[in-house]
Amino acid sequence: MKIARILLAAAALAVGAGAAHAEIKTVRIGTEGAYPPFNSVDSTGKLVGFDIDIANALCAKMKVECTFVAQDWDGIIPALLAKKYDAIVASMSITDERKEKVAFTEPYYLTPGSFMAPKDTKITEITPAALKGLVIGAQSSTTGATYLEDKYKGSEIKLYPTQDEANADLASGRLDAILADKFVLYEWLEKTDAGKCCKFVGPDLKDVNPQGTGIAVRKEDNELREMLNKAIKEIVADGTYQKINAKYFPFPIN
Repeated sequence: MKIARILLAAAALAVGAGAAHAEIKTVRIGTEGAYPPFNSVDSTGKLVGFDIDIANALCAKMKVECTFVAQDWDGIIPALLAKKYDAIVASMSITDERKEKVAFTEPYYLTPGSFMAPKDTKITEITPAALKGLVIGAQSSTTGATYLEDKYKGSEIKLYPTQDEANADLASGRLDAILADKFVLYEWLEKTDAGKCCKFVGPDLKDVNPQGTGIAVRKEDNELREMLNKAIKEIVADGTYQKINAKYFPFPIN
């Protein structure tokens, strides 16, 4: 009888787990919509970009319906915790500080930080000593902003709500340099007229985003996190990831 009760209990748990899995039919995804080429809004008002394509591919693998919610960057984690959406797919770097609030999937891409400056810059080195007294910009609440505030205390740091605003001030001569994810700066440099003003300076800074970029979920939503991890592996294995990568970059980013 005791063995029978144990088997019945195990069966009930298995049924419960299956039911819980079946309940995830729709995943609401939060993204910024102001970080091309990863996420932005096109002329029709539609969210587009690498993050959006990756999210749609993951939802297809998980056999769930995706819906997207645009959210300003500074409020993107609070809105997740308030259950405005279920996951953040917005090129969010994995950091220890963020892991205190949310759980992350395995990284779905890796990107170094890079400095960019006007083409006629006199900057030849990017050490804190070399950039002392200069005005450097970054998007607020990013790993780039944290990196500058931590290591470049002798520089004047200006933070912006969006990366586009930081780029615009660099192009207009109001900044001596900006620090951001290299792939985002590459898009602006190579594919916009404004980006023709500027160039990369110094080596890549791999310690700006050492843990990579992941998808954030609420800590209690471990089942969703595991589903996303499984789907990430599947889109890499079947070539879907590589096709999306090639659509936006002429080099691999994972």
